[in-house]
Amino acid sequence: MNEEQQKFVFVINHDSDIPKYQQLVNGINNAISENILQKGDLLPSVNAICKENQLSRDTVFKAYSILKDQKTIDSVPNKGYYVSGETRKVLLVLDTFKAYKEVLYHSFVNNLPDNVITDVQFHHYNIDVFKTIINNSVGKYYKYVVMNFDDKEVSSTLSAISNDKLLLIDWNIHSKKENNYVFQDFGKAFYSSLKEATDLFKRYKSICFVYPDYTNHPKETLDNFKKFCTDFNFKNEIITDPKKFDIEKGIAYISISDRILGHFLEQCKEKELEPGQDVGFLSYNETPMKKFIYKGISVVSTDFKEIGTKAAAFITHDEVMQCYVPTNLILRESL
Repeated sequence: MNEEQQKFVFVINHDSDIPKYQQLVNGINNAISENILQKGDLLPSVNAICKENQLSRDTVFKAYSILKDQKTIDSVPNKGYYVSGETRKVLLVLDTFKAYKEVLYHSFVNNLPDNVITDVQFHHYNIDVFKTIINNSVGKYYKYVVMNFDDKEVSSTLSAISNDKLLLIDWNIHSKKENNYVFQDFGKAFYSSLKEATDLFKRYKSICFVYPDYTNHPKETLDNFKKFCTDFNFKNEIITDPKKFDIEKGIAYISISDRILGHFLEQCKEKELEPGQDVGFLSYNETPMKKFIYKGISVVSTDFKEIGTKAAAFITHDEVMQCYVPTNLILRESL
């Protein structure tokens, strides 16, 4: 037993809604994550835990069994239980699982050490779901990576997590100056991308931004689209009702929805319009398939692989992280 381990004691809250066996599991996992317990360290005996914390043997056995199944601890007859691994669990909370989120996810897990296990959950922009995920996870994970969304209760819900264990990703909404974050810029960076494509937009008589009313995409993107069109004298239209999306020759379309991209390509085929010549299309968010769709779909997108890489670095390094990942224009045949 090293000196640090002697500082480790179980703290059981008998009034908590968290089951006592889970409190034991969380306590050991946290102690390992913080290097209070290390590989090879002996754990208190079942009898000792029962006596010191007024617990039943079944409760302690259940906790130790869970930890053995996770390969976090093991036991030797007549010697007791010991730490057999340094497994750390992290929680990744995303909004929805789309193609570009898959890029982020794989970049994240592929840049983590083998001893880090990732649990993934989705809030689907539902604050009740979000609160349940966070409230049920507090104290169970080494660190937390959370994709933000626009609800006034997000910040207060996340306050239950220690700031040094929390990383916010994607959208700078309801964040605090002390938060760790890896964000993309939905405003000025989008404007700069449109500006970069000015000469291409001039080939069309107007620009139409399809911004479905079901979307949760930040409205600052819409504001910067309006500013761009005003600054460069582009005729423009905004469509919020997908049922009114009916493509017309000579129009360049921008959309944040891949469903709209699908409708666009279907209508091009029906009306015999050639993308990039008769009509234009600029899609938001790069996916692995967009460079192969038709003759290639132009996109404005942040680097989701880079977000995943930086999020993984937050897990493996005990350092403050506050950065923005650039947004870029990728031009292909559709514009």
